[in-house]
Amino acid sequence: MITVEQAEEIILTHKLTLPTEKVAIEEALGRILAEDLQADRDFPPFDRVSMDGIAVAYARIAEGQTDFLIAQTVAAGKPQATLNKPEHCIEVMTGAMLPIGTDTVIRYEDINIKDKIATIQVLPSKSGLNIHEKGIDRKQNDIIVPKGKKISPAEIGIAATIGKNELAVQKQVKAIVISTGEEIVPITATPLPYQIRTSNSYALQACLKNWGVEADTVLLPDSQEVIEQKIGEYLTTYDVLILSGGVSAGKFDFVPKALESQGVDKLFHKVSQRPGKPFWFGVKEQKAVFALPGNPVSTFMCLHRYFKPWLDASQGLLTEPISAELGKDFTVRFALTFFLQVKLEKTATGTWKAMPVDGNGSGDLANLVEADAFMELPLGKEVFMSGEKYKIWLYR
Repeated sequence: MITVEQAEEIILTHKLTLPTEKVAIEEALGRILAEDLQADRDFPPFDRVSMDGIAVAYARIAEGQTDFLIAQTVAAGKPQATLNKPEHCIEVMTGAMLPIGTDTVIRYEDINIKDKIATIQVLPSKSGLNIHEKGIDRKQNDIIVPKGKKISPAEIGIAATIGKNELAVQKQVKAIVISTGEEIVPITATPLPYQIRTSNSYALQACLKNWGVEADTVLLPDSQEVIEQKIGEYLTTYDVLILSGGVSAGKFDFVPKALESQGVDKLFHKVSQRPGKPFWFGVKEQKAVFALPGNPVSTFMCLHRYFKPWLDASQGLLTEPISAELGKDFTVRFALTFFLQVKLEKTATGTWKAMPVDGNGSGDLANLVEADAFMELPLGKEVFMSGEKYKIWLYR
């Protein structure tokens, strides 16, 4: 049996190397960018008027002129105008190119216009006001978005601005969630007293979807032959297999033997933690297998504690776990790392306080809806005091 830290190190050592593909910009949201997005020209590409008003030559104001004849009006999207007489002005709209011969924009709020004469009522303190200068945001060829970022609506906007209708992205991880157990029936079935509806597969699939992974699901019987056959098939199709159940030491826990019979190298089986002690992890070439205990809380915790960091590492995303203050004293009476279900509260200083949520063990699925995260209470300590900080693994 290995420690939580050892398990994490082994898993992260076997992250995937994902190939890339091109997708339409409309399909890129949530994907991992595999190319730098560079400015195709200066941002902004010209001296841009940033307020509606009049464009003037500031030297005339410095000489005492306050009344300016409006020579013309220029809107955004029109070619650059020229101020031919410095004693005149040009009426300009936000987004327009700053006219040649002008260097300052006076807001409508600071002028009065009557009979095409603009009278300045609030004198500008200096030249250059209300102008978004060419190239001040980014210069041509500057990297605006580096590769490796998860694409949000902001990155979509940048891609469109630089004329990218297709983007190079990482290929999505192909995953399958495999549940095993004769006691499990489909959610549409009416379970007999000794049966339960399948829930782990739906919860895991929902987590994966939330993380940008579209996963298939399958329910297999407790049959050594069937499990071996199907695992062999899935290893040729998917990047990662996530199994739920069948990994303990019972007579019908066939998963570890089935995996090893299909050439999956076992890297560890059993972690000194609660819940989730029977956790099994292995690899076959570039495929990863997470075989999680079947109890719902164990499955859920292991997915967040181990699979999510592995997924982030495979995608090149740098994520750091966050910490919270324990809200009240808590005692652990066994020599295992304990993942405590906690409800989070914001303190007056803006930090997280984690209040323990009582439950009935790793099979208490309903208790998950009462909490927000798992707090990792490390091995080697028995009494954990209120106010002490520990890592938390959010699932909300």
